[in-house]
Amino acid sequence: MVKSLTMPDSTGTGAGAAQAALDLVQRCPRDAITIATQVLATHPADHDERATADRAIGLALRELNELPGALRHLRRAVRTARTARTRALARMSLGYVLANSGRTAAALGAVTAALPELTGADAGRARMQRGVVLHYRGLYDEAVRDYGHAIDIAQREGDALLEARARNNRGLLNAHRGTADGTDDLARAAAVFDGLGLDLAAADARWNGGIAAGLRGDVAAALRCFAAVGEEYQRLAVPRPALLLDRLELLLSVPLVDEAVQVAATAIGELRSRGLASDLAEALLAQARAALLAGDLDTATRAAAAARTRFRRQGRRTWAAFARHVELRAEYRRGTRSAALLRALVRTADQLDATGWPDPALTTRVDAGLLATELGRTGQAVRLFARAARTRGRGTAPRRARGWYALALSRRLGGDETGAARALRRGLAVLDRHRTSLGATELRAHSGVHGQELAAEGLDIAVRAGAPAQVLAWAERWRANTLRMRPALPPDDPDLVAALAELRLVSSLLEDAVLAGRPARSLRERQTRLEQRIRDLARRVPGGAKVVAPPSVGGLADRLGTRVLVELVAHGDRLRAVLLRDGRTSLHELGPLDEAARLARWHRFGLRRQIVSGDSAAARAGAEHAAVALDRQLFEPLRRRLADRDLVLVPVGALHAVGWAGLPTCAGRAVTVAPSATVWLGAERRESWTGPPVLASGPRLPAGQAEVGRLAQVLPGARVLAGPDATVAALTSAMDRAGMVHIAAHGTFRADNPQFSTLELADGPLFAYEWERITHPPACVVLSACESGLNGVRPGDEIMGFAAVLLARGTRCLIATVLPVPAEPTTALMLDLHRRMRAGARPAPALADAQQAFVAAGDDTARATAAAFVCLGAG
Repeated sequence: MVKSLTMPDSTGTGAGAAQAALDLVQRCPRDAITIATQVLATHPADHDERATADRAIGLALRELNELPGALRHLRRAVRTARTARTRALARMSLGYVLANSGRTAAALGAVTAALPELTGADAGRARMQRGVVLHYRGLYDEAVRDYGHAIDIAQREGDALLEARARNNRGLLNAHRGTADGTDDLARAAAVFDGLGLDLAAADARWNGGIAAGLRGDVAAALRCFAAVGEEYQRLAVPRPALLLDRLELLLSVPLVDEAVQVAATAIGELRSRGLASDLAEALLAQARAALLAGDLDTATRAAAAARTRFRRQGRRTWAAFARHVELRAEYRRGTRSAALLRALVRTADQLDATGWPDPALTTRVDAGLLATELGRTGQAVRLFARAARTRGRGTAPRRARGWYALALSRRLGGDETGAARALRRGLAVLDRHRTSLGATELRAHSGVHGQELAAEGLDIAVRAGAPAQVLAWAERWRANTLRMRPALPPDDPDLVAALAELRLVSSLLEDAVLAGRPARSLRERQTRLEQRIRDLARRVPGGAKVVAPPSVGGLADRLGTRVLVELVAHGDRLRAVLLRDGRTSLHELGPLDEAARLARWHRFGLRRQIVSGDSAAARAGAEHAAVALDRQLFEPLRRRLADRDLVLVPVGALHAVGWAGLPTCAGRAVTVAPSATVWLGAERRESWTGPPVLASGPRLPAGQAEVGRLAQVLPGARVLAGPDATVAALTSAMDRAGMVHIAAHGTFRADNPQFSTLELADGPLFAYEWERITHPPACVVLSACESGLNGVRPGDEIMGFAAVLLARGTRCLIATVLPVPAEPTTALMLDLHRRMRAGARPAPALADAQQAFVAAGDDTARATAAAFVCLGAG
């Protein structure tokens, strides 16, 4: 990636106004254009002065990303110049802008033609410029050599500015190649630029430091750097649209796929409108990579092919190989299994390795090994995996983990299942350590995709061995890893606090405008900008989480007592269950995974229709049919072992949103739902706070205020927050060390980013983000708000939302809803629930008994309403 390369020194021919304009190019490009334009108007006879002025305008326009105008002025500078040196310097600058335009062959010709006419520091600048063009063309060894020559010349000539620029570019290139992180070169360059007052060049060098941090896998440091330098670019009022590509790289490295797809589309539009052909080709490639991660194979293929065509036209063969890698991976994912595809994968992997793209080379080679295995070419597969496995000792964590994955695949082909499992565990341990460096919950949750293949392979080994305890261990090894890491408390960040407060205000104003029928476009745009700022600020939290090892079967059994643990597991396209009862495990086949997910969606749809439409025979019949079918698939194979015991359920994927009390096997039975057995055990072992209960109600919900008022009678001594007193600050403060918190408020679940899910309070929405700041969260939380128990599910069954935040921070139990619920009828259910818990019942049995009584006293709508509530964590 070459977005932030520094251009060659703008030093030109002697003194004068044109030279003054040239010197201003990287301090204030607009002022440079103003001065140079005056030179052109007042020096009609001085050809070299005019050439220098045109060169200054061209380079300033390049800084402002106006490439057509830049090329026009630089070509005129070459034509106008009379002395050989002035003409050579103009050609050097023309070559730089031609490279930016994607015309790298013409760029290389222009710079090479300039070299013989230049000596001393000028020759050093030309060397550096040729390094830039070679860098664009993907000829990295040659580029590093030219940067090195430029540094040598600069030191000999005492030209600190030239040395800084060459170090900036060499540092960036070395960071991308992985041969060195380039930190020293980049730091020295930034310091020199600062000393010379070249704010823009210094900002570019610091931005490149962020790129280097991201390439090392230090995502939080890269984000902090990008945020700080982004503010500097805004202060300088200089557009940097190509830097969207660096943001894309970081998003893809986590990966934050949905956001990467959006940023790619924005970058393509912006770069196309500005004529930045070289960067546009890279943006198309990034779009293809994001689409591949999102499973959009058509877009991945189309964008990669467009990028490859552009790269080939620009003479960037190494980049064309990268684009080809994406095309081939999409073809493999599409189901193509042929010898021709295998040959293409092997050839492309070799090309990528030879030209300095180790990560895509590794991925392509692993895919080739998998394809060779499917085609029965075991010997070739072993050789491919063995070569890929060499990366397990170097590079970023995802690269090392993939190397361990390749070693495991090689060992399995050789019949060494034990050795394969050992390699897979090593790879997952690498990823665990990597996750601890990602402070933000969102980043840790999305990074689960990196371990997907390793965990699936280990699970397959255990399933084929018929070892239920090992299946459970492998499922736990990867499942909900974010929640089994004890996070450090996020540091105080006044910027984040201020941004959340502003978002709360804007969200309230937006809702008022919508309800009143007033235009709301500007408020929506402001809301979007604030949400992006909050995401950026939250992601900059430094690491510090501690990994909690998955528990043993014995440790789980001791805590379960008479309860039965049922952990659902996705094995390929099949659903399986590991059952733990009385210290003994068993493995059960539950049928197609897709069928269970489909029935779960039907069940949710039927319950929702019942709640919305009331006692509708059609809605009731639909919900009951789906409930019986889903119950039969999930529990019929387990029924004898379940008996009438209480359950601890660990769902998978779409089954996290099931209203379990609506299934025949679970109705009237105490059921605790947990993201993983590890999370459940950790919650079971937590201490309970003894602070007084806290009861809060939100606005525009009269039934909620009445509910809290009646609960205050059931729970004497409770702290009540109602009306204007129920503010975000008051509630979050009261929650610290509270024994129990009950909130009756309107709730909104945000599937696109669950951390922006809200509960409506007197001064606006309370965001899930804000609960991460509670030092000692309450032992038990009850949310009688619509869909407050829903979670966004990411790869690895990583959940995001209110439940995830509370369980991660230390709450033992959360009772919440996975469906919209009517306000008034739920009050009776909530009162009964709290009476039972106050009498000493645990949350899960108390909820089950309250649900049964509620259903018995009501109609079919009551049955659906009761089924919407689940007990999460440790009940």
